[in-house]
This record gives sequence, structure tokens and C-alpha cells, in this order.
Amino acid sequence: MSRETWDALRAEGAVERLREAADLDPDLLVTDFADPGAAMALARAEVLLTHWGCPPLTHTVLTAMPRLRAVVHAAGSVKHHVTDAVWERGITVSTAAAANALPVAEYTLAAILLAGKRVLDSARVYRERRARYPLLPYFAGHGNYRRVVGIVGASRTGRRVIELLRPLDFTVLVHDPYLDDAGAARLGARSVGLDELARRSHVVSIHAPQLPETHHMFDAGRLALLPDGATLINTARGSLVDTEALITQLTSGRIHAVLDVTEPDVPPADSPLYRLPNVLLTPHIAGSLGSELGRMADCAAAEITRYARGAPFAHAVRPQDLPRTA
Repeated sequence: MSRETWDALRAEGAVERLREAADLDPDLLVTDFADPGAAMALARAEVLLTHWGCPPLTHTVLTAMPRLRAVVHAAGSVKHHVTDAVWERGITVSTAAAANALPVAEYTLAAILLAGKRVLDSARVYRERRARYPLLPYFAGHGNYRRVVGIVGASRTGRRVIELLRPLDFTVLVHDPYLDDAGAARLGARSVGLDELARRSHVVSIHAPQLPETHHMFDAGRLALLPDGATLINTARGSLVDTEALITQLTSGRIHAVLDVTEPDVPPADSPLYRLPNVLLTPHIAGSLGSELGRMADCAAAEITRYARGAPFAHAVRPQDLPRTA
């Protein structure tokens, strides 16, 4: 993993908890598999603990790790470093994606509730007027009672968002090509087509994976389907939304957006997204940060303990699932 990630894990006490599960040298950090100083440790390693910044596990890299039997990823997606060579070697893989989904879902719930209350707008107006103003006329048509929320993608995060919405007075729509009507009903939502979801939802939250078929799934045409005053929330991948088409809609003032991810990852310095009053732009903070890194590390430690006991991983990654996951 990267030095920055390792230092953050140590700061949260996660490394010490990991040492309770495995023979782990807290002073050994591998950022480059070609590092001669790591060769001896890699040669005897049975489990790799990986995180953000892990280099790809290629055939050449794995040759230097003859005893390797498992890769435990203390973060979300493994697509950046788990290659076909890993599966060909019969190495098992685990991910803490389920743990990482929780803060993303919590961020999304907060964004949904704040969007319904028009917090950005009201805070801006209050800051400008610095006096009382008539709330009831201003908030006509807004609020969180009996509003429609559309969830795009019944992923780990999407399902958790639906679960968090369940006690509240929302109608929840969901779109996922791998989810049928009965499955949606069990979640507490109604399965609909993506265009219908866009047309009917006061808030649309995207939780789909980055795949060729999801690239710009919210293009100019689909963004135009959103009702006036709707809010689009994206905590998934920036490429799922056509940024220029979204900026056109936002500049008109017709819709609102909460964007934790964009395309490109960091918008140009002159991007309207930084200054539009109907946009909340955050620098990819919905996922695990600070103490939340400890949750993912604890998940990884539990998986290592299961491995040591000869039990299967609770959060195993299957190669056949990768084409439709983040």
C-alpha cells in the first residue's frame, strides 16, 4: 500500500489490531514489489494485506511469492491490483468493500435529507440577507415527507442506503439490471427502468459500478428527464455522468447536485462546479476516512483470523463477479 495509507492506519491504531490476527511486521511496508529489501519477506508471505496504492500483482510479481495463498484487501475495489495471474494461481481474495460501503451510505443519507430541506439554498439566502425571511413560501414544494428517492445500482452501498431510508417517509425506486421486482420489494423499494426513475425522483443517487455500459449513463438526454428542482447525488464514479451536460443543467438553475466524484477526478480550476450555488462539491470524502479506516482494517483482521482457522472468507471476491462490480 502507499506510505500515506499505512501512516493513516497506524494513526488510527489499526495496525496494532491487525498484529493480533497475524505475524505482521509493523515496520515493513511494501510500496514496490521489486524492492530488494522486501524480497525475503515476500518470499515467505502466506497472506498479503493490501490497501490503496498496492501495485498490480502480475505473473512476475507472484513468482517471487511462492507461498502466497491469500490477498486480504483492507479497502474496497480490488480491480487495481488483482490481475488474472492471481486467479490462475488459485489465490483467494477478500475485500473490505462492505465496510467501506457504510460511510458512503451515511454520506448519501445525509445528502438526501439536506437536499430535501434545501440547506444549501437556505444557508446562502440567510447569509446574504442576514435577516428573517418568509420560510413557508420559500420552501413550498420542498421537504422530506412522501418524496421520491431513486437509487441507481443495488450495490452494497445502494442496498445500505435503501435500508437507511426504510424508517423514513420516502418512496424508494431502484434501478439495477441484476435486480428483479421481487428482490427490490424485499429491499423495500420498487424496481423501475432508469428513465422512469429519472422522471419520477426528487432525488437521484448513483451507486452503480464503472463499466463500459455505465459510462455517461446520465447523459444530456437522461439529465433532462429529471424534474425541476431535483437533486442528483454521485458518490460512485465521475464517469457515470456526462460532466458537460450536467454543468449545462446546473448552470440553468433547473436542478441541484451533490458531487463527491467527478470526471475528471479533480475539475479544472475554472470549472463552474466550484462556484455554482446549487452544487455541493466534495473531494471524494464519502468513503472511509480517519477513524473509518479502522473499520476496514478490523474487517481485514477478521478475515485473516478466519483464514488462520481454516474457515472461508466472509467477504470473498469471486472473479466471475468482477465484471459487474466496482
